[in-house]
Amino acid sequence: MRKAFVNTLVELAAKDERVLLLTGDLGYTVLEPFIEKFPDRFFNVGVAEQNMIGIATGLAESGFIPFVYSIATFALLRPYEFIRNGPVLHKLAVRIIGLGGGFEYGPAGITHHALEDLGVTRLQPGMAVIAPSDFQQARSALLASWNLPGPVYYRLGKDEKTVIPGLQGKFELGKPQVIREGTDLVILTCGGIACEAYAATEILASKGISTEVVLVSTLSPAPIKDLAGILENFPLALTVEAHYTTGGIGSLVSEIIAEKNIPCRLVRCGVDSTKNVATGSQAYLHKKYNLSADALAKQVIQNLRMRRVNR
Repeated sequence: MRKAFVNTLVELAAKDERVLLLTGDLGYTVLEPFIEKFPDRFFNVGVAEQNMIGIATGLAESGFIPFVYSIATFALLRPYEFIRNGPVLHKLAVRIIGLGGGFEYGPAGITHHALEDLGVTRLQPGMAVIAPSDFQQARSALLASWNLPGPVYYRLGKDEKTVIPGLQGKFELGKPQVIREGTDLVILTCGGIACEAYAATEILASKGISTEVVLVSTLSPAPIKDLAGILENFPLALTVEAHYTTGGIGSLVSEIIAEKNIPCRLVRCGVDSTKNVATGSQAYLHKKYNLSADALAKQVIQNLRMRRVNR
């Protein structure tokens, strides 16, 4: 996604001189298209993410549209107070690009696993939170949101090839995308983990289970009305996220079900605890935390059986 995103940013920068790019000393082999075309609008601030947000805040206050780029845990957690007190409280157009959501930096260890980024950004009022599921949607999301008046967080993956079936790059701010229709249950997901969720529906289809798949690519502004309308049609919903089960899509959907009094059982699939901390590939960690396609399909089957028994 990151290359598609940066190439689109180059297009936007060619049209609007306000667009700037800052990095925390990374992004090599990815950011060069922007650096080479706009060297005077690129700033490497070094390993100083708090300063990077401070600089971006000042630039936004001066009328620019700065994009800041780093690994998700570094882009958000190190400078979190600066984000809150700067772009959020002053409603400034700072765009934070958090790279490698979930376990994409799996071999680097828990310090690089972005498992709370959607939760901490969703807490901040007026901050748009966008998590594209493939590189085509990443481009569409940037085109639809780059010029918003307030701050934006983009959760980007490193996968430059996978295309989510049925998505075709569609994105609309504050709207979910239904990429597969079904009748037995609904899976709600976002980001790169959507490929595992979709693969799980193929397994379920082979067993005669019809699954609807909904991408919640915008967590803020939350598509509350649309999601409520979808959830009302199903007895069972699964949220699937490479994130803690608290704070992200699981929490958003729980809130909607509770507040709208929707008779839908919810199963939150994500990371409950990291007490048994592991390091390994993204695929290995998805299996460990039951986020692989096989594990998700098993959870659906178990919960459907449980529902039949409890009738």
